[in-house]
Amino acid sequence: MTRRTIEHPDVTDSRIGAPFFSTWRVGTPERQRETVEAIGRTWERRTWPTADLLAYHVYTGHDGSTLLHYSQWASEAAYEAFVKVHRQERVDEIDVLVPGIERVGLGRYWRHRSRERAVGDARVPGLVVAVRIDFPAEAAEERAHWVDLVLKALADDPVGHRGLISAHFHLSTDGSHVLNYAEWESARAYDEVLAAPGEGIGAPTEQWERVRMYPGVTRFTAGRYEHALGLVP
Repeated sequence: MTRRTIEHPDVTDSRIGAPFFSTWRVGTPERQRETVEAIGRTWERRTWPTADLLAYHVYTGHDGSTLLHYSQWASEAAYEAFVKVHRQERVDEIDVLVPGIERVGLGRYWRHRSRERAVGDARVPGLVVAVRIDFPAEAAEERAHWVDLVLKALADDPVGHRGLISAHFHLSTDGSHVLNYAEWESARAYDEVLAAPGEGIGAPTEQWERVRMYPGVTRFTAGRYEHALGLVP
């Protein structure tokens, strides 16, 4: 069977071989709520499709228009098998309930490294920030090094980020970008870090300057989200 959960996903689950992120654009906050409910109802009416899908989570964007989808697959092959047999009937039912959904795109990843939550930290994330960091094709191999620099800068930051619970850096399989799935205590905590002296996240240290000025990075884009729906077997 399929059941809902209010728990956030365990991004570090060792069984995840193929984490996927995608975005839908639905237009308004009301349609965000309607679409989340349509997804929940559509999935609950059906048996869980495969043991190779560990969980499926949906988040509402603070922009009032988008939904972020995060699915945890054991392998890309398992996802492709799901697409052949199970996906279309779910899409069709959701589209009947909420017509006009724009499916912006699906990104395939593997998780490179994480700044995991501290032992004993039981805070529930009030905000998820998805940050995309773009690299040119010729710099695809530099992505892992850039992530390593970020994690080193975070570890040595004298200011610290009390509101940051965890940060999980994923490399896209097409080589084009890094996606950081970051869990924050609240939107206020995130805003306070952004408002601190300096340029965005990070204290004005030499290590953070190396991160910001890294020659392989072409663009940063970020979206703010709240966990709206979790589906698990």
